[in-house]
Amino acid sequence: MIYITLLNIAIFQGIVLGLIILKTSLFNSNSNKYLAYLLFALSIILLNHVFEIQEAFTPYPFLRFIDHIEWIFLIPAFLFLFIINRIEDAVKSKQKKYLCFIPFAYSAVLNIARDLDGVAGFYNIPKSGINVIEILGLFQLILALTFIPFLLFYSYFMIKHLKDSKEKKWIITLLTIVSSMVFAFLIIYLTGLFFQYDISSTMSVLALCATFIIHWTAYVGIYKYKLAKNKEAVYNFLNADLTLSYSNLQIVENFSAEEYREPIASDNLYFQKLELLCKEQHIYTDSTLNREKVAEKLGISPGYVSLIINTITGDNFANYINQYRVEAVKEMMANSEYENYNLLAMGLESGFTSKTTFYKAFKKATGQTPNEYKNTIK
Repeated sequence: MIYITLLNIAIFQGIVLGLIILKTSLFNSNSNKYLAYLLFALSIILLNHVFEIQEAFTPYPFLRFIDHIEWIFLIPAFLFLFIINRIEDAVKSKQKKYLCFIPFAYSAVLNIARDLDGVAGFYNIPKSGINVIEILGLFQLILALTFIPFLLFYSYFMIKHLKDSKEKKWIITLLTIVSSMVFAFLIIYLTGLFFQYDISSTMSVLALCATFIIHWTAYVGIYKYKLAKNKEAVYNFLNADLTLSYSNLQIVENFSAEEYREPIASDNLYFQKLELLCKEQHIYTDSTLNREKVAEKLGISPGYVSLIINTITGDNFANYINQYRVEAVKEMMANSEYENYNLLAMGLESGFTSKTTFYKAFKKATGQTPNEYKNTIK
């Protein structure tokens, strides 16, 4: 059946793409890992749908434990965490991330407790207990109708803190597509619950939408924006070549300066990775950071690190890193949360090793001393 084949392909791609994001240093970041978890959650939802179509729950009733867990609670949570981990620390630090998983944890405990009776037969819930579980189940429904929409709308609000316009555009599109699918699911589910309609056909359409999200995320997030080094492998992956193994999709990590002979340009893949390390992992805050440490992270030689930075930025390694440190200090100056910090503390917090190097780098980057610059922004 073509429909089942499409679902299986999407499940496979979602799992493999998630593993690639988690296992390769070019993709792996505090934000991207939540994108991988989002793909895993979508794959599990699709897998449960396939189990239902294939009537796998009859011969294997214990699969009901997976099916009855409301994985839909994870979709807005992972999407929200993906977004807030791409914004500046001052905003990100205010978010209580653990709260995102409370509805899912509540739902999982409730449904597992119910299945230990109805599926596994480990114990029998008394009639009074069934009434309590029904009330708790109603609260689960209320959570779904309040928590999920709130977190999706709040995610739109947080997107305004993204600075890269191109990145903002594709994330808004991703959020809109996922939100539309989730809201459609809630509407269809409530229709079936209260009006006793057969929702299997409409759920099948939603399953196809989920496969589209997986394909689209792979294409736009990885292939189109050139986040992967091996484009040909990703292209084959997007075209569902199931003969590809995971090793075929691995991104080459260990080119040396002699082996990597492509012309050095602004879209150099190692430079892109270095930019990600600075912007997302803030490696410049390490006061002991040097070319050797960066080279180890990139899987290239220290000399090639210098060559890339010199060619693309026209500056040396130390000045390149200090530019990020200066920008971090400027952001602290403009942020009321750091008003009690003195200037030297801001410099040290951003990775400078002494007052002399801090003031010298700041004056070189801005043409002003830290004190002069701070006075101009008051």
